[in-house]
Amino acid sequence: MRYCYNADTYDQNAFSVDGFRGSLAEYIVRETERLHAQVGRYKSPDEHPFFPVNLPEPLLPPVQYPQVLHQFADSISINNKVWNMYFKDLLPRLVKSGDDSNCGSAALCDALCLQDRDRLMELLTYETEEAAVKKRVEMKARTYSQELRIHEEGDETDPVHKMKPSLVANLYGDWIMPLTKEVQVENLLRRLD
Repeated sequence: MRYCYNADTYDQNAFSVDGFRGSLAEYIVRETERLHAQVGRYKSPDEHPFFPVNLPEPLLPPVQYPQVLHQFADSISINNKVWNMYFKDLLPRLVKSGDDSNCGSAALCDALCLQDRDRLMELLTYETEEAAVKKRVEMKARTYSQELRIHEEGDETDPVHKMKPSLVANLYGDWIMPLTKEVQVENLLRRLD
C-alpha cells in the first residue's frame, strides 16, 4: 500500500473541527457523504451512507427510481460491519505499520475504498464456487502482487510479493462473500413478511 498506518488518522480523539470530534478518517467520510447527499446519491435505492443522520437534502431534482426491492430493503445495511472490518481487521494487515505523516492522504484513500460498493458486494455463490473463487483470487494476487525482478540465468529465487496472496483470498472468504449472503438473506426474509 502507498501509505503507512498513521494511527493518528484513526484516533477518535485526535481530530476536532467545526463541532466535530473524532478521527480524521471518519470526518472525511462524513463530509464526503454530505457532498454526495447534496447531489442525490443516497436517494438511489442501492446507496447507503455510513453516517445517514443529518445528511442534507439533494440540491438537484429527484430521480424517480423504479421500486424493485421490497419496501423493507431500505432498512438493511451492513455498513457498520463493513466499517469495523475495514478499520479493525483489513487495514492494519494491509498497510505497513508506522507513521509517514500522510494522515490526510491515507484518510482520503480510506474514504474511496469504503465507498467502492460494487467490488465489496458482488459475490454470492455455492461452497464449491466460493472455494474456486478464493483459489482464483489467491492465484491472481500471487501473480499481480509480485515484485518484478530481473533474474540472472539460473537464478531461481522465490518471488517476493507486495502483500500476502492468502490475505486477499481470506478477505473474499471471510468477509465479502459472507456479508453479501447476509444482506441477501435479510432481503429474502423481509420479502416473506
